[in-house]
Amino acid sequence: MGGALILAAAAGALALLLLAVRLWVVLSPRAPVPRRSLSLLVVAGSGGHTTEILRLLENLSNAYSPRHYIVADTDEMSTHKINSFEQIRADRNPSATFPEYYVHRIPRSREVQQSWLSSVLTTLYSMCLSFPLTYRVKPDLVLCNGPGTCVPICISALLLGILGIKKVIIVYVESICRVEHLSLSGKILFHLSDYFIVQWPTLKEKYPKSVYLGRIV
Repeated sequence: MGGALILAAAAGALALLLLAVRLWVVLSPRAPVPRRSLSLLVVAGSGGHTTEILRLLENLSNAYSPRHYIVADTDEMSTHKINSFEQIRADRNPSATFPEYYVHRIPRSREVQQSWLSSVLTTLYSMCLSFPLTYRVKPDLVLCNGPGTCVPICISALLLGILGIKKVIIVYVESICRVEHLSLSGKILFHLSDYFIVQWPTLKEKYPKSVYLGRIV
């Protein structure tokens, strides 16, 4: 009986060690590989998050194709903004070929003024639906800027790498509204994202590993 317990403990320790090594490999920075196109997954959010993320996309080339937008299932305004943004881009230059885009919906992780206890359950539920979506899309790059919806999506993207399915680059851009303190999503994803971008020097001082490029939205 004692021998079986020792073997089980050793197997468990080995499994944890292998998981830690795998996680280290996934989170370790790698040299970028030139590609003709990059599949982009963009997480939009209610309020000003969608406006800011679309301003970022205005400066991206058509090489980021196709584009997959993620919105909360109750966020009709963001869907409207995304469709309008893509239509304006197409109308601006009718002769150009623009990337295909798709809008996907997942349950919102946390509603405004929702209790923290219940938000844990809704986030887990959102996570359960986010991973199959992320697995199906298999993006090269995830771009987000703070809505709660981005947490389950980024964790799902990280899992793709841990499971050896695909290494997904996660780029987190903290909202311009965050001057001295990170958002809750930022605090969670600071250690999980490949590039964590802040827009105020005060945040760069507090988080030296972040990237400060000035105001970019």
